[in-house]
Amino acid sequence: MTAKDVAGGAAEWTDGYRTVPLKDNNAYVAFMPSGRRGRFPVGTPILDCARQLGVDIDSVCGGRGICGRCQVVVAEGEFSKHGIQSTATNVSPRGEPENLFDARKGLAPERRLSCHALLWGDVVIDVPETSQVHKQVVRKRAEVRDIVMDPAIRLHYCVVEEPDMHNPLGDFERLLKALDEQWDVKGLEEIDMRVLRDLQTALRKGDWKVTVAVHRSLRITAVWPGFKDKAYGLAFDIGSTTIAAHLCDLQTGEVLESGGTMNPQIRYGEDLMSRVSYIMMNPGGEQFLTDTVRRAVSDLAKDIIEQAGVTPDALLNVTVVGNPIMHHLFLGINPIELGGAPFALATSSGMTVWATEVGLDTVNEDARVYMLPCIAGHVGSDTAGVILSEEPHLRDEMTLIVDVGTNAEIVLGNRHKVLAASSPTGP
Repeated sequence: MTAKDVAGGAAEWTDGYRTVPLKDNNAYVAFMPSGRRGRFPVGTPILDCARQLGVDIDSVCGGRGICGRCQVVVAEGEFSKHGIQSTATNVSPRGEPENLFDARKGLAPERRLSCHALLWGDVVIDVPETSQVHKQVVRKRAEVRDIVMDPAIRLHYCVVEEPDMHNPLGDFERLLKALDEQWDVKGLEEIDMRVLRDLQTALRKGDWKVTVAVHRSLRITAVWPGFKDKAYGLAFDIGSTTIAAHLCDLQTGEVLESGGTMNPQIRYGEDLMSRVSYIMMNPGGEQFLTDTVRRAVSDLAKDIIEQAGVTPDALLNVTVVGNPIMHHLFLGINPIELGGAPFALATSSGMTVWATEVGLDTVNEDARVYMLPCIAGHVGSDTAGVILSEEPHLRDEMTLIVDVGTNAEIVLGNRHKVLAASSPTGP
C-alpha cells in the first residue's frame, strides 16, 4: 500500500487496486445504528475508524480476518443528512483474507470484514447486531391484565366420515359437515389452497381424525392429523428505532416469550423524515426499507419461536402495530405522501393479509397477519393499540397517555371525547 505525498496534500492515493483522486486526503464515514461519524485518511481500515470513534465492533483475531466477528455492511444510496453518496465502491474490494474466510465459513455477499475493508470514499456503514460486542437490549414488557379471550383462530378436533362409493361428497365437504355437526360451525365455505392440497394426506394419516384451525369462523387455515391443542400468535410493535414482539398462547392468552431488536432501517435515517427523504432521493429506496424491516421481523419471529420451543406451523396469527410510515413500509406501500402536508395515508383501515404477502417466512405460511388501523397522518396503529388496551374512551376521568419514542404520540380524553397527536422527538 502506498500513498503519494499524502502528508503534503497529494492529488491521489493508491493501494494497488485503485487510484483515488484526493481533495483533502480524508473521507467521511458514518456508523449506524450508533450515529457516530468522522473523517479519516483514505486507506484507513473501517475497523480502525470504528475504534477511534468508539463504535462497538467485535474482533478477537487482531485484524487477521480469521474470526469473522467484525462484519459490516456498506449502505447504498444518497444520504441527505450526511450530505454524501454512499456506495460499496467507496470501500476497497475483497482481498485474499476475506476470500479465504468466505471459502471457509461463508460471508454474505453484502458483508465485509471491517478489519480488511479500507476506506476509499464517503460511506455509511451498518454494524449488524451480530457484530456488536455489547448487544442492544430491547425490552418492551407485556403487562399482565385481565383479558376476555376471543381469538381470531380457533382449533376444532373432528372425526370425519370416511368416503364410500355411495357418497360422492369430497373430503373437504365431509370435513365441513363434521365441523357443522360436532362444533356448530356454520356457513364455513373457504379453505386455503395450500391446506386443501394436503387435506387428503392429513385425513388418512390421522385415520380420519384431524384438528382444524378456523379463522373468524370463515376460513380453514390449517389441518393437522390427530389431536392438536395449541395454536400461537405473535404481537409485533414495529417502532422507528426498535422492534418488540410477544409470543402468546391463543387459547389462554399467556405470554410465553418476548424479545426485541433494533430496527435496521436506522441505517437509512435515524428518524422518520430522514427515511422518507432517502426514498425521495433514491428511486426504489422504499423497497430496500420494506425488505429490511420484513427481514428483521422474520428473524425476530424465528428467534422467539425457537426460544419457546414452538413449531412454526403452530404459529397461525400475527398482529402488527407501528407508526404510519412503519405501517406503510411493512405492507410495501410507498410512504412518500406522509412526507408533507396533508400527510395522506394510503389506508387508515385495519386489514388482514397472509404471512407470505408481507415476507414472514418463519411462521406458518398461511398465518393471518392483522394490521391495526391507523388514526391519522402521523398517529399510527401503535396508538390505536394503546387506546384499545388502556380504554380511555370508556372512563369518566380524564386520562393522558404518552408514548415517548422516536415518533412520540399522546392521547387525551375520556368517554366523551378522545384527542390524539404526534411529534417527532428524534432517535
